[in-house]
Amino acid sequence: MTASENIARLGALSTSGVSDALDKLGIPGQALGIKPVDRDFRIAGRAWTLRYGPIGQVRGTVGDYIDDLGPEDVVVLDNQGRLDATVWGDLLTVTASKRGVAGTVIDGVCRDIGRSLSLGYPIFSRGNWMRTGKDRVQVEETQVAVSIGGIRVEPGDYLLGDGDGLVIVPATRIDEVLAAAEQIELSEERIRQEVEAGTPLVEARKIVGYHDLQHHVEPGEG
Repeated sequence: MTASENIARLGALSTSGVSDALDKLGIPGQALGIKPVDRDFRIAGRAWTLRYGPIGQVRGTVGDYIDDLGPEDVVVLDNQGRLDATVWGDLLTVTASKRGVAGTVIDGVCRDIGRSLSLGYPIFSRGNWMRTGKDRVQVEETQVAVSIGGIRVEPGDYLLGDGDGLVIVPATRIDEVLAAAEQIELSEERIRQEVEAGTPLVEARKIVGYHDLQHHVEPGEG
């Protein structure tokens, strides 16, 4: 599969289904505390990463990178979970939206969320606050491993976000995660159909083997 095909398959899934698939495969990938600015926002794409740190005696930049990105890129900003200084606002939102960027993920806060909402540009973060990051934080490195919600994100990893939160899939495991998540969601759909047809939930779950769907089997186990 190409990266574009993987993104299309990922985008058709829910974070719940992918989360269960990650559990089944023993992969940590659920980003704690990272939520969409709007519950209807969705993200599916590959990580373009940037790591921030506190500013030193010599002023650094907050980053002039957005003009290099495009469709299928998800901007992934590691601001170490800071809630007191933003690293994303109006001008970045306008530019990213114009370039068709898939969305922005921040371990920290954003601002100017009205622009994000009016443009329908998806942002996932720890919240929003108006205080600028200029002269408070600076870019340390780009396109390196970062941490988002306690999960390591490498450049090129796959991200899926929806109203329930954000999951990260290592690029090296995307094939097996997609296959597992698709099977889980098909099985849960079958349970819904059984229930709608009048089957008691407990029986419907037995028919499909619900309790084994996400069970992680250790090497040598059963």
